Amino acid sequence: MTLRDYLDLVRAPAVLSVVGDTLAGAAAGGRLGPARTPRAGDVRAWRLALLPLSSACLYAGGMALNDYADRELDAVERPERPLPSGRVSPTQALGVATGLTAAGLTLAAAGGGRRSFVLAVPLAASVWTYDLVAKNHAVGPVVMAACRGLDVLMGAGAGRVRSALPAAAALTVHTAGVTVLSRGEVHGTTPPVAAAVAAGTVGVAGAVAVGALRSLRSSPTAEPALGRSGAGRRARAVVPVLAALASAGVYAASCLPQQARAVGAPDAANAFAATKAGIRSMVPLQAALAARGGSLGSVAVLAAVEVVGRALRARNRRSTSPNPGLSES
Repeated sequence: MTLRDYLDLVRAPAVLSVVGDTLAGAAAGGRLGPARTPRAGDVRAWRLALLPLSSACLYAGGMALNDYADRELDAVERPERPLPSGRVSPTQALGVATGLTAAGLTLAAAGGGRRSFVLAVPLAASVWTYDLVAKNHAVGPVVMAACRGLDVLMGAGAGRVRSALPAAAALTVHTAGVTVLSRGEVHGTTPPVAAAVAAGTVGVAGAVAVGALRSLRSSPTAEPALGRSGAGRRARAVVPVLAALASAGVYAASCLPQQARAVGAPDAANAFAATKAGIRSMVPLQAALAARGGSLGSVAVLAAVEVVGRALRARNRRSTSPNPGLSES
């Protein structure tokens, strides 16, 4: 198995879409940003940088497990993928999935301590349940959505789950929509399904925007104050809100147009394009949630992730012909 085969197996470009989950959760839970509230048993803030790596490992392991579980179906529908093409053996794929899952759990414990590890375990279990059991059943989108919600909560850690629930709910709803659309990548979807997913995007973007504005009104630093220091405090309260609103707008603009096209023409090509757009739009959604939590540092990191992702996709388009084996779904 070559490096290129490994990258194809784990859908390397798509891994970038998951690293912001724990950043959004940590910001919402008060582990990052100006509102950080240390508690007994918490780890040092710098160790939280390991949590996005944990998410990446668990996601990549899930992609490898997906191809292991779907190897017979892919032999018919996606013969160019690593397993049916013979570039990767089933044993190798299962080994990669197992190793990356173990690495993800280890990084969760190292990065977030016990508070994150206790959420990483059901997250890993949900990933394996989806790939091996639930994917082809009606409950499949629910299990997949739960994976992303748990990933956000892993960033917040046990004991801070309540604060992070709105952020987790946003990623959960969006992921459910993307997963439902992905079921139409081969045979197409239906206008009602595509319309429901588009409505979900509007709802998520609106909820994030409203939440950001409410946080501004409830912030003590947003109250009128005299003098230069008062103006500075108001500015510090306004900037994260503006970042959240801008990121929410980018999120909607990234996926809503393609979802609208799928409503008008619900064929396989549009369903596939809408699925890819939905995956890529997760990064600006995570940035909006992190900004709402006050972590502008996380927003900067996610902006860099977006730039890297765009560069990788552009490089792949220039260097290869269209390759469904690199599908992000």
